Amino acid sequence: MNSSQIKHFDYIFTGAGLASLMTIYKMVLSGKFSDKSILLLDKDSKKINDRTWSFWEKEESIWKSIISKKWDSALFVNENFKRNLALKPYQYNKINGLDFYNFVFEKISNQTNITFLNEKVTDINELENHVFVGTEENRYTCNYLFNSIYTKAFAESQTKYPVLQQHFVGWFVKSESEVFNPEQVTFMDFSVEQKGNTRFMYVLPTSKSEALIEYTLFSENLLTKDEYEKEIQIYLEKLGISQYEIIEKEQGSIPMTSYPFWKKSTKRVLNIGTAGGWTKASTGYTFKNSDKKSSELVKFLGVPSTSLRMTMFYKRNRFWFYDLLLLDILYRHNELGSSIFSSLFKKGNPKLIFKFLDEETNLFEDFKVILKCPKFLFIKALFRVLFK
Repeated sequence: MNSSQIKHFDYIFTGAGLASLMTIYKMVLSGKFSDKSILLLDKDSKKINDRTWSFWEKEESIWKSIISKKWDSALFVNENFKRNLALKPYQYNKINGLDFYNFVFEKISNQTNITFLNEKVTDINELENHVFVGTEENRYTCNYLFNSIYTKAFAESQTKYPVLQQHFVGWFVKSESEVFNPEQVTFMDFSVEQKGNTRFMYVLPTSKSEALIEYTLFSENLLTKDEYEKEIQIYLEKLGISQYEIIEKEQGSIPMTSYPFWKKSTKRVLNIGTAGGWTKASTGYTFKNSDKKSSELVKFLGVPSTSLRMTMFYKRNRFWFYDLLLLDILYRHNELGSSIFSSLFKKGNPKLIFKFLDEETNLFEDFKVILKCPKFLFIKALFRVLFK
């Protein structure tokens, strides 16, 4: 293929994940990019329900029509206590992956300037005046590239910033008995055996007999699939469930790190999503952070500029530093996760905690949350990080 046959686009998105789809959807909504040619590349056709996203919010968002379930109450549990958390003015929401994909693709399929191709990206090469993208089938060029294909080696081959994984296996089960409270999500249940890690159950009940149950760890190393599933079976027995049907399964591993992914950005290439550090490092929550970052990116791209540089997009804030301290502790003492989160939720104001995790608190509110945590651990981590 010679260069005259290589198709050129204004923007190319490599990877049709949450960040890319949110950004393109909002580009369409803004009305400012109808004259820009956009190519979206992914080896996956996005036709299956491969994941569940959950997030809390106060006001209705543009995603309200695809929220499959909402909760006004949450439960926090460890081996010593249970606490019911009234979430208002927040609601905890669940979105199924396939509903999200269908919603976004229905919108963008009507845009003549947007092309989605089922092709695996094999090569990205930035040149002075454009970016070259190769797939197994074709070659393309663009003015600017947004990459959401995560490269594990960037974060995991260095030692300056700790890297944990939020890894999980989830079963959506239908029980013969009515044992779930469909009005309350189990946010974290640390009553399961910790085995030297930070391990908890996460339960999203959709009816009295149906729920998504995820066995989740914040730790460095993954387990075998059998280990996750055995713990889910034990938990179901503890809930008094003996007869049930597994409707769907999901599994995942989300990197939790304060590694500065933004330093990989260049003049014409911006890493987004997990590849760009859009995942909330201390919790692994992705949906809400990506929602915010994608809005910021669309606004950034919409400002007329003769010298647009992708390196100018990211701005580090103090919450990045808070996350770094927690990850430093959990990396060194993974068994302390239950006690840290328990100290936070035992007496802390749930509304303030969620506001803090949304990175919307002021400094005074930050300290109100942080002072609920074990002080000595965080002071030690602070000195370690400052003098590293």
